[in-house]
Amino acid sequence: MHEGFLGLATSAWPSADEKAATPFAIAGIPYDGAVSNRPGAREGPQAIRKASRMLCDALHPYFACTPLGLMSDYGNLQFPLADILNVRAALEPQITYLLARHHMVWLGGDHSISLPILRQLYKQYHGPIALLHLDAHCDTWTDHFGEPSGHGTWVHEALTEGLLLPACSMQVGLRSPASEAVWRRLEAEGGLILQARDLRNCFSGLDWSKKLEPFRQRLAQAGNPPVYLTIDIDCLDPGFAPGTGTPEPAGLTPNQVMSLLEESHDLNFIGIDLCEVAPAYDHAEITSLNAAYFLWTYLCGQIKKLNR
Repeated sequence: MHEGFLGLATSAWPSADEKAATPFAIAGIPYDGAVSNRPGAREGPQAIRKASRMLCDALHPYFACTPLGLMSDYGNLQFPLADILNVRAALEPQITYLLARHHMVWLGGDHSISLPILRQLYKQYHGPIALLHLDAHCDTWTDHFGEPSGHGTWVHEALTEGLLLPACSMQVGLRSPASEAVWRRLEAEGGLILQARDLRNCFSGLDWSKKLEPFRQRLAQAGNPPVYLTIDIDCLDPGFAPGTGTPEPAGLTPNQVMSLLEESHDLNFIGIDLCEVAPAYDHAEITSLNAAYFLWTYLCGQIKKLNR
């Protein structure tokens, strides 16, 4: 048995006729075959779990609760060492199985893992969903250096397949080089974009409340659809997240991401993934610690809603 998130022992998967023991669960998807720069995100899930050990002994300082007793860790999903299409084909039934039983937290892996998750959420909710996407990159390229699919194309693919509600989706922290047509892709389809430069003076909950208001209004107008949260750790400035494959300077701070997570916890979230932690390039576990703290905070925010 491997050590799971918050020091939990990893759990055996529930059988088909077995009721899930906890409302929340964690699973790793250690795939990095779609990276375009530095490899190593396959080691991210275990690095995040290791960094989470010190978060298990008390309550969250803002939400005043803990995920312990309400979450399971199922270890990592199984898939072949093959091309991305075969990997996704192997992942999708496992993703479906867990989504039917839990509010899931997924540990990447590179950001290409989000597409099979979105495909299964589309099936589960019988239609497109909203997306809150924190990233340095827009991930709306139409190809991946000549390949049709990769960690920089998954938003383009999700939009093309109709998996998302564009008007109810928002990207936060974008700042990488891209053609205007690429980085404005979501905006062109009716979505919202907050570039990193738009957030340089945004730190407090009040600041984020103002920034989130247009997103909240759109969700309300659409009847409060389910929202999926995806975090690429490179949304952070490399000073706070050196351990990632495609770092981009002038990014967000951990305080900014924490304020965003706290201020948005009441949205109709249905799950989260956190991708692109590559511990081989990390220093003093800075990147993994931030990732673990973000996921702990997300879980505590969702548990706070359950206890209202």
